Amino acid sequence: MNTVTQNLKIQKYIAGISVCLLLIKLLAWYVTNSVAILTDALESIVNVVAGFIGLYSLSLSAKPRDAEHPYGHGKVEFISAAIEGILISVAGIFIIREAILNLSHPHVIRKLDNGIYLVLITAAINYAAGLYCVKQGNKTRSLAMIASGKHLISDTYTTLGIIVGLALMFWTNQLWIDSVVAIVFAFIVFYTGFKIIRSSVAGMMDEADKDLLANLVDFLNTHRTENWVDVHNLRVIKYGSMMHVDCHLTVPWYFNVHEAHQEIDKLSELVAMHFGNRVELFIHSDGCLDFSCNICSKASCSERKHAFQKQIQWSMQNVLSNNKHQLNTQ
Repeated sequence: MNTVTQNLKIQKYIAGISVCLLLIKLLAWYVTNSVAILTDALESIVNVVAGFIGLYSLSLSAKPRDAEHPYGHGKVEFISAAIEGILISVAGIFIIREAILNLSHPHVIRKLDNGIYLVLITAAINYAAGLYCVKQGNKTRSLAMIASGKHLISDTYTTLGIIVGLALMFWTNQLWIDSVVAIVFAFIVFYTGFKIIRSSVAGMMDEADKDLLANLVDFLNTHRTENWVDVHNLRVIKYGSMMHVDCHLTVPWYFNVHEAHQEIDKLSELVAMHFGNRVELFIHSDGCLDFSCNICSKASCSERKHAFQKQIQWSMQNVLSNNKHQLNTQ
């Protein structure tokens, strides 16, 4: 099963879980008449909407590339994550509003212990599902999956805040406590939504993924061969869970087309082994120049013009450069 199909299957379960948890919270509100629980239930409506938005985006991103979308449909995940982040932030603001209103006009609470047990069940399920989504999203680099997971986890924090407020009310009979706790956790929800929006905008603008680039550069350094004089002009663009990597590989200038292509195949196979089928690699081969001799460790080179001095360690700075590597410009 490929990563896109696996993410889609998980998102279907998440959407179903969100609906079930919403129903449990509505039942808890009906039993207790607690505005705090109602606030938590209303926030869960956002979970349901976001869950189905995520499901739609993953379903769309799973479609094969076509003439109108030559790189596939993965970018829709960034749009999905942005919408979800906005919904989370709006939910945080709404919770603050409801909590403030409840401070002024507290409701009569009944069967509070039963409500606490029901809401506690939803918190445990939410947190477990959220952790799994984030783990799977990081594994496949799916922003939509990560956003869904963080949303579920943030909802757990909100629910825990509500539970703390309900417990303190149960023990002290002070009705204002749940509103104060809800306000504190509402700011956490709002901040989580803001971070998701920030990540999605970065994806839409093709912001460089520094962690991914650092991982790729370290891997290339470890597996470089003497025929790979340098790697430069490296770029990574993410389309959902897929990564499109292009770079220039400098090889000895006297290699014929077949020999140069063999080196490209070696590099492509190594990257595919490391990152799996979620990487699409495009490599342009360059011939070395006279100044390349100083950094080329190829021992059997019959065309060497200058003595080898030292090998340049590839870094994020020099592999992103458009220029071939040489000692005075590393």
